[in-house]
Amino acid sequence: MNMTHYMGLLAANQPWNLIIFMAIPVICAETIAVTELAILFTRNLTGKLRLVNKITSIFVGIYFTGIFIYLLFNAVIPITSKGEWHGWIDVVAVGFYLLGIIPLLGMALLDLNIFYKNKSQEEKLKVHAFLVGMFLIFAHIAMIAGMVDPTIVSNMPTMGHNM
Repeated sequence: MNMTHYMGLLAANQPWNLIIFMAIPVICAETIAVTELAILFTRNLTGKLRLVNKITSIFVGIYFTGIFIYLLFNAVIPITSKGEWHGWIDVVAVGFYLLGIIPLLGMALLDLNIFYKNKSQEEKLKVHAFLVGMFLIFAHIAMIAGMVDPTIVSNMPTMGHNM
């Protein structure tokens, strides 16, 4: 079966790549989203849920920065320099996955009080909620595009997938 580099990465080295590149970031983002909803409804900005939310945000921001750097140098640059992209859908899948660095690192910087440090807790919460939503949108676009057989959206011949 033909697949994008995104799906090739997740399918290789089972189950570790799936856990490292998909499960950990998505479970963290979903944890953040759920705790964020509870915080928004209760307006409890200092409770245990906020602590879980903050720790998870900082962890996943730093964690995904490592993934971003690793994939940039070990996948994106080599694939680009060799002209091995499997069509535009492949670029969309990998590109949207890597765009996750913006909201995830943004949440970490926000919770580390590096970004938006002079704003109120409510203003920070609004930005935080926006960023987690942005990540979930990017991740879902990457997943959907990543599952498409690249040969049905381009005139590419059958290809292998080494990532």
